[in-house]
Amino acid sequence: MESPDRIEEENGEDEVWELISQNTKSSSATSNSDRDRRHSSSASADSAKTNRDNSPGSNGRRTRPSVASVASGLPTVREMHDRRSSSQASLAVPSSTHISSVSTEETLVSSKNVLTNFQKVAARDPVIEEDRIRKLSRYNTEYLQQKSVYNRLIDWSDGPHRCLRNQLLSPILSSRRRPALPPKEDLLGLARHYYPARADLKVQVCDFGLGRAERHEITLGEVEEYWQNKPDWVDVRWIHAPLGLGLTHSSVEDIFLHDGQRGREFENGGNAEWPYVETEVLNLRSHKNFQEMRDVYLLLGSFKELQEELDQCSFKNDENSSLQSDVEWRAGHLDMPPSFWTLVASDMPWQLTEGLAMGIRGPMEGLQPISRHIDQQMIATHPFYRDSHMVRNIFRCFHRSDGVLLTLSPMTGVNYIDKKMSQHLSEPTHAIFDNENASAPGYVFQAFADQGTSTWHRRTVEWFLTYLITEVGVTPHACRQGFNAPSIELAYQSVIQDLKRRRHAPWRKNETVKLVRDYLACVDELSTVKQICAKQVSLFKGMQQDVRKFESEDSRARKLPDNPQGETMQARVKWALNMVKQRHDKFENLLIEAQQSMEALFQLRSIEQNELAIVSDSQNKAVLIFTGVTIVFLPLSFFTSYYGMNLSTITNTEKTEAYFWKLCGTIAFIIVLVVALGATRHYLKRLWKGRRRVKHHHSMA
Repeated sequence: MESPDRIEEENGEDEVWELISQNTKSSSATSNSDRDRRHSSSASADSAKTNRDNSPGSNGRRTRPSVASVASGLPTVREMHDRRSSSQASLAVPSSTHISSVSTEETLVSSKNVLTNFQKVAARDPVIEEDRIRKLSRYNTEYLQQKSVYNRLIDWSDGPHRCLRNQLLSPILSSRRRPALPPKEDLLGLARHYYPARADLKVQVCDFGLGRAERHEITLGEVEEYWQNKPDWVDVRWIHAPLGLGLTHSSVEDIFLHDGQRGREFENGGNAEWPYVETEVLNLRSHKNFQEMRDVYLLLGSFKELQEELDQCSFKNDENSSLQSDVEWRAGHLDMPPSFWTLVASDMPWQLTEGLAMGIRGPMEGLQPISRHIDQQMIATHPFYRDSHMVRNIFRCFHRSDGVLLTLSPMTGVNYIDKKMSQHLSEPTHAIFDNENASAPGYVFQAFADQGTSTWHRRTVEWFLTYLITEVGVTPHACRQGFNAPSIELAYQSVIQDLKRRRHAPWRKNETVKLVRDYLACVDELSTVKQICAKQVSLFKGMQQDVRKFESEDSRARKLPDNPQGETMQARVKWALNMVKQRHDKFENLLIEAQQSMEALFQLRSIEQNELAIVSDSQNKAVLIFTGVTIVFLPLSFFTSYYGMNLSTITNTEKTEAYFWKLCGTIAFIIVLVVALGATRHYLKRLWKGRRRVKHHHSMA
């Protein structure tokens, strides 16, 4: 039999949990009515994942009670003392009376549920996490092998043997000789590692139904089967392929739209000529991985002996009925070779300075010249972003009336900024979808992984497209994990402040030129980001008109929403529009501040130049006096030396005058030759490299 103190503690605990439950229900009702506190903009993705297991609300999640709300509902010490006294007087009352008063149709928050929810917030699903760790382990093993091949390739291409001095010393010193080129099999594996064959490209298939969601990872070689056959229980099937603008991208979208009837068109937010919705997304890639991709593309792309085997593997495992033939037809129509390197060129992300991608119509416009040079971005001078490189990718959405959505984008970088970003950057690009804390598409699936479409306002492909494009379009941002890392705006603010400090530093040689270059790079980056934000504002304004039209059409047709408490498309687009407007205003202010600071630098340096000119004028006067004295005494010195020479023989020595001129003439010639070579060394070096490059191309041909 339990002691009275134990029973009192249990009764008091039940009352406390009952109060917590009441506060939880009231906060949930408040969150349902407040559209600005939707789960898409919550501070923590883990807390949003926790709430999706509970009763349906505006977004299918019940918000956890805050510490303040729970503390306000907890009893005071005096109230606990009064309850303990009353519980001692009612020990003889059966416990069923107390239980019946607590048990209602509403679900109460028990201590077990609270602990379970806290574990979901504190850690991921163990099964999913273990599977993800195994994938990363396999990738790291493969990456280390390919990294060794990559290093040998770079040593062969850009090693110290290219120096003229080492070329001369290579016959004597073995350390100065050119390293050997990796074997052909290793080079083929290196190319497939960084650029998978088109048929082997990983594609994500996400199915959403009522109270259910599933995800499958397939290859592009079997994608036609999945968009042609949708299960009956699936309301929306989302197919995401990491394809950039190119031949394969155009073929996939045309075949997809040909196999089904198009959905409701976004006339204002979409494209006027083609039925798709697109946005340009900024994301962060590893600077090292980005450089490796460019090196592999440019170095291996010039090897003719690899071309044939790589071309054969492009569609070797293709099981689609018309993808390969459509790509070949399109290549002939556009007069583009359907080679391996032409097809994979679209996987390369765009740098900020490589033009705007939105509005591109055909695959020929999507392919940009690729160089090994990578811009040194000013955001990388911030300590938190030192290993990252901000790139741009297009994100296009194609939907059909049968509930199938196709998204195409090579966006495989980090979308959500948090304190573990360096860890996210080191993950493989093809596995970033599994990390919902870094990838926006991965988070979108996890948002509905438990309850499927039961929380959607309308279980339609248009609603999901709106949710997806708004979630992806507002990235990158740091609000997903509660701003535990500096945002891009704060990083650029810090960069501008550092430039201002350098502006007031004492003058040093070549420092002004370097500072102006940094200012120009910062202004270019801010201008590009501002233009992208302006494009996004225009997109969401158009979508706002489209979704308003959809809602009015459904209202006239008396189509009731599937979940009246769910988040509407209008509310979703409004939230995204406010986000991108705020970002646009911030970057506009940063751009103005950087430009004004650069103008102040020019004015300051102009004043310094005037002061230096005054000092130089006084120095010029002193030099003028010295020059006048020199002009007077130089002719006297010349004539004195000339007429004082003994022209017959050299005195006090047995050597003749011929010996003197042979020795001094040889030394003078060597000195003049060395000085001439040193003065023209850069021109000779470029000439030598050009000849070696021509000989290399002739040998490869």
